[in-house]
Amino acid sequence: MSQDPLVVFTPSGKRGRFPKGTPVLTAARQLGVDLDSVCGGRGICSKCQITPSYGEFSKHGVTVHQDALSEWNAVEERYDQKRGLKPGRRLGCQAQVMGDVVIDVPPESQVHRQVVRKAASARVIEMDPATRLYFVEVDEPDMHEPTGDLERLERALSREWDIPAIRADQSLLSKLQPVLRKGKFQVTVALHKSHTDDVARLIEIWPGLHEDGLYGLAIDLGSTTIAAHLTDLDTGEVKASSGIMNPQIRFGEDLMSRVSYSMMNPGGDREMTSAVREAIDTLAGEIAKEAGIDPHLIVETVFVCNPVMHHLLLGIDPVELGQAPFALATSDSISMPARELDLTTINPRARTYILPCIAGHVGADAAAVALSEEPGKSEDLVLIVDVGTNAEILLGDRARVLACSSPTGPAFEGAQISSGQRAAPGAIETIRIDPVTKEPRFRVIGCDKWSDEDGFDAETAASGITGICGSGIIEAVAEMRIAGLVDESGLIGSAEATGTPRSVPEGRTHAYLIHDATADGGPRITVTQGDIRAIQLAKSALYAGARLLMDERGVDKVDRVVLAGAFGAHISPLHAMVLGMIPDVPLDKVTSAGNAAGTGARIALCNVAARTEIERVVGQISKVETAIEPKFQEHFVAANAIPHKTDPFPELGRIVTLPHVSFNTGAGGDGDGEDGGRRRRRRRA
Repeated sequence: MSQDPLVVFTPSGKRGRFPKGTPVLTAARQLGVDLDSVCGGRGICSKCQITPSYGEFSKHGVTVHQDALSEWNAVEERYDQKRGLKPGRRLGCQAQVMGDVVIDVPPESQVHRQVVRKAASARVIEMDPATRLYFVEVDEPDMHEPTGDLERLERALSREWDIPAIRADQSLLSKLQPVLRKGKFQVTVALHKSHTDDVARLIEIWPGLHEDGLYGLAIDLGSTTIAAHLTDLDTGEVKASSGIMNPQIRFGEDLMSRVSYSMMNPGGDREMTSAVREAIDTLAGEIAKEAGIDPHLIVETVFVCNPVMHHLLLGIDPVELGQAPFALATSDSISMPARELDLTTINPRARTYILPCIAGHVGADAAAVALSEEPGKSEDLVLIVDVGTNAEILLGDRARVLACSSPTGPAFEGAQISSGQRAAPGAIETIRIDPVTKEPRFRVIGCDKWSDEDGFDAETAASGITGICGSGIIEAVAEMRIAGLVDESGLIGSAEATGTPRSVPEGRTHAYLIHDATADGGPRITVTQGDIRAIQLAKSALYAGARLLMDERGVDKVDRVVLAGAFGAHISPLHAMVLGMIPDVPLDKVTSAGNAAGTGARIALCNVAARTEIERVVGQISKVETAIEPKFQEHFVAANAIPHKTDPFPELGRIVTLPHVSFNTGAGGDGDGEDGGRRRRRRRA
């Protein structure tokens, strides 16, 4: 018996089967996918643009053929001729489902656009950038001294700034003479001299005194989001910060899914490289517009990224990173022209620096965290956790620094969660559950009021209550454990066992009801047994990675924990401890470093000596490979319990008492819960 086609939406991860001929917009609405439309499906507003992806998607268990959607129709053709559609885009109201398909909803087509929480952290940085401005007076041409304009510019720089030599691209030579004469031989030049260059490069030239500044981009290229900080290369001030979703999500939510896509689809790596480069170039233009500057004043970029993103950015097939021994094409830092990365919006002669990778699964983003947080200079033993789709973990002090990565997956980002979503207005981000009444109260992004406060409904009327984001699901699961709705194994109890009708049956298990707006056409937001399991898997991988590093150092505890990353900055230390995401330490010893990888990128952008330093530090960091360590699985299994099966959490016990409840009767071992076990016993009798 044939099945209806499967439709998978990214980045939400929501999926469902629909009859052939179903418009994509209709499928999105029925699944609760955040796809905009204001014209009633007439193909006028273009708000419902989507991007279908083709090829084999092992993670989703589908192969998408070229005829997965209906053919391009007259409405789309008319719209494309009048306003233009980006290559590969379709109108969701016109394209119909004809076969299994993976569909990406780009940020501009989302009603509730993601809040990319990678703002720049305040940081004092000693300014010593690789690219600087120099004002010089150049000798005018003399028939009796036949030298070229470039040579006389070079002589002026040597005389006035003690810069012995420069080099210039042909594109700069073509504008040199007109600019010199317009400025009456007084010009400002931008020179780039990296820590490995012997000769400075001439990046740009302006007539007279240039006073509009010089800028660089510090870019944190993550698996899920791309964040950029537009930085003044004179003062270090961040003029604007902006971020977008990484468009590669449509090829796979986690890194190994993207490696798999590359393996199974010839040319898939080039497809992903093109997508991410285009996104970065677009982001550069948008952030310059936001700051009100000419994008050609952006003369330098610095990238930090994990190894798979590193290779895909550079146009290197990441297939070797998907199998032991996880070999990088190169682990060294890279200095190159930005145009080789297809960055065309910024200055055509801009330079790019990419920080070194530590190892096959620990990349330049972890190196940037090490540059920002300096664990090797710590007097006490510090554990630094950069929480994300792929968590980077550093453990160290003055004696030694260790590093590993742990495949936490996208659950912490709200993906693979039944009511999950990215951080956007309307998403539940904070929640508390009364241990006695079992009633929840929550806050959503975009509103400072709690759900039980006056004015909450009015303030959330525009955004609605749309789902639950990463920080929200972490707090929800931890609060359910504190309130006795979930036992140590992660099992949700029935209404009879927990004493609340909010524990509702769902198949053979139970779910906890947080918010129900179905009567008004809104969503029903629950935490299901599957959600609990997804969070358990993610937190267990994180904890197991940390324990491996602690084993390597021969310690059972750390002195303090630093939560890094955009997501880490929004995690409640208490709830992280209740879940068992991190080792047990006093709560006042758990701090947030904000977007430490982004801060490291800014340091490398603003201080050329920092590049030499991080290259030295990376060479001294010891890498632990979680994929081949036998004890990783042992730690992982023990960490499945909430907070942990074997490790004591005395500090946590001083703050909160976790109830000793158990809903698993052991009958059948299928996790039906207490009342389910009773029903089975009655049937057997």
